[in-house]
Amino acid sequence: MKVHHLNCGTSCPWGGRLFDGTSPGWLTGHIVCHCLLIETDAGLVLVDTGFGMRDVIEPRRLARFFRVLNNIRLRPEETAIAQVRALGFDPRDVRHIVISHLDFDHAGGIEDFPNATIHLTAREKEVADERRGGAFVGTRRYRPRQWDEAADWRLYPMGGGEPWFGFDAVRQLEGLPPEILLIPLAGHTWGHSGIAVDAGGGWLLHAADAYFFRGEIGSEQRACPPGMRAYQRMMEVDRIARRSNQAKLRALSLGHAAEVRIFCAHDPVELRALQA
Repeated sequence: MKVHHLNCGTSCPWGGRLFDGTSPGWLTGHIVCHCLLIETDAGLVLVDTGFGMRDVIEPRRLARFFRVLNNIRLRPEETAIAQVRALGFDPRDVRHIVISHLDFDHAGGIEDFPNATIHLTAREKEVADERRGGAFVGTRRYRPRQWDEAADWRLYPMGGGEPWFGFDAVRQLEGLPPEILLIPLAGHTWGHSGIAVDAGGGWLLHAADAYFFRGEIGSEQRACPPGMRAYQRMMEVDRIARRSNQAKLRALSLGHAAEVRIFCAHDPVELRALQA
């Protein structure tokens, strides 16, 4: 399998370095929507979709609160469908979309690929349809217009499956090769999951929003800029589960660094390293 690392959405949140830990100034920062395009014998597989073309055309599909807070830059060339075409593929060849969770910045491109089968946890679909994602952010993070025309869903339990480096794994994603796994990582949302890919030379683990900043893994001491730390707390639905899963990811990054490359959805430094 060949894996392409895409940025399917840029935001410049207020707070600069206090938010992303990298920007030279203090006014605005820079975060990405790290998605994957995987070439498989079953067709092209997208892992998350970032913002979609319909979001670009109609920004009000997104909650004003997040458009302003995150200072979202909606660029047509960054949509998954535009990047699939730029790589020389036909968007109709995207047969599967594996979704970590249905937040607005992960699910916006689902309807750009109407022929694709969508894979995610049943718990995530349930709470997203009911917009139960926190007292304040629940009605703002989930935007059903991003997926209400999608027809072909495959929903999986949060528990069970074959163990994978100490995590429960749902291995048999219908129609997908066994090298792509859905790894339950609840806490950010009730049905949040990561996606593991056996790329041949080792595993890639897209941890999505289980953590937000590279300093939260790879070291015994967790480091995260204060703005990003506050954002994670605002978006979490279960702090104990989120912190527990993040600690397990940190342990995995320390104990199996030669076997598993871990990255999150929003760190631009991680994205650039993998694109290189």
